Amino acid sequence: MNSSSPQKTASYRELFRVALPLIITSASFTMLHFCDRMFLSWYSPIAIQAVVPAGILAFTLISFFMALCAIANSFVAQYYGAGEYRNCSRAVAQSLFMALLSMPLIWALIPVGIYLLMWSGHAPAVFEQEKIYLSILMLGGVSVPLTAAAGSFYGGRGETRVIMAAHLIGNSVNIALNWFLIFGYGPCPELGIRGAAIASLIAGFVAPAILLTLYFSKKNHAIYRPREMLRFDRPLFTRMIRFGLPSGIHMLLDIGSFSLFVLLLGRLGETAFLASNIVLSINMIAFMPSIGMGQAASVLVGQYMGRGDTHGAQSAAWRAARVAWGYTLITVTCFILFPESFIRVFARGDIVVSELFPTARLLLFLAAGWGLMEATNAVLSGALRGAGDTHFVMWFHTAIAWGFFALGEAVIVLVLKLNVFAAWGWAIAYFTILAGGWIWRMQSGRWKQIELIERPEESGSSTKPSTVEQAAGVPV
Repeated sequence: MNSSSPQKTASYRELFRVALPLIITSASFTMLHFCDRMFLSWYSPIAIQAVVPAGILAFTLISFFMALCAIANSFVAQYYGAGEYRNCSRAVAQSLFMALLSMPLIWALIPVGIYLLMWSGHAPAVFEQEKIYLSILMLGGVSVPLTAAAGSFYGGRGETRVIMAAHLIGNSVNIALNWFLIFGYGPCPELGIRGAAIASLIAGFVAPAILLTLYFSKKNHAIYRPREMLRFDRPLFTRMIRFGLPSGIHMLLDIGSFSLFVLLLGRLGETAFLASNIVLSINMIAFMPSIGMGQAASVLVGQYMGRGDTHGAQSAAWRAARVAWGYTLITVTCFILFPESFIRVFARGDIVVSELFPTARLLLFLAAGWGLMEATNAVLSGALRGAGDTHFVMWFHTAIAWGFFALGEAVIVLVLKLNVFAAWGWAIAYFTILAGGWIWRMQSGRWKQIELIERPEESGSSTKPSTVEQAAGVPV
């Protein structure tokens, strides 16, 4: 990518301006899932065994559409970096159309999810709970790609505080509904895992409703013209599909491989399965903030690439990685030093503590072992997507996820019939190989040559604001 724009180094201040709201957003999701699973572990051991595999599988089936719609983040970031403000709304509009078109397809995948749960061979009582949870989540599944589409307008421009506020409200509603609908307080019936799913369905539409209301506001319309741009634009839609499809496939196959790992754990015995689900829930504390940092890296890299500043894009990616490594190192150290403090949050009621603790403690140590690798994967893959390097991200991640991780786990569990520690050890090797691949790709610099957005000379027209609009400034 050639540009006459001056090159500069991204600052930590700039990084945290974008990243901190996204980290807080990720932390709110961590708290949501943590409370959801904690409440269900208090409700019954069957519910906590069911919620993790069913929840991950439901997200796996929806993730393709979410990632496809989220490509608008990269387009908005680069249009914004190039000063083409109305094109930001053009990109958001196409993403909104993608989200709405995904709704019947998500519903059609419900029988597929139920079949996969049945194939997993979990205990009949667990399967019945899994089926209920997955079906209800999928009915409201369109809220996930819709949120990705609506949030891209703010995320791509680096105005992540708006996204943070919308998700904090939505996740707070979800946690409150969980408490009332799982246990049956006040006028609410006691619904157990069904109540947790209904809470997620209702609260899932809170954030997109807020984001869309703000998006179409008069303040934004003055510069970005979102209402005027709300029309199907076939060339841009096709271009976004071309770059978004690899992201969608990558997300589906990435999460799908991990979903298979979780489903296979159910074949290793009740104690191993229960301990694994608890430790995976605890591990969100270490992992989820790195997702926010990866989103921030994607936004900043996209903006720098839009300005033609590849040096700034690269410095933003590595600074984001260093921050994620620092946080993760502190968190996993706590896992190693105080494992029982984390496990006891879930180990209540009917759970057999004497059998659970030794297994869960060692699994928590193994989770600490892959923590830094997970942080690297989240941040650097996000940075590469922000640069438009979606094809490499898809092919590399898919090859390792299925050619190494999923295949190896299937052999360990189904053929060799090894224990849960062997399965988790293989996962550490998988995350390590992935991290090495992202580091190599970033250092190669090949992503710097990718042209994600059409330039004015390519499109033949410009949608930059007028001089009067520029003088008015760009509204937040």
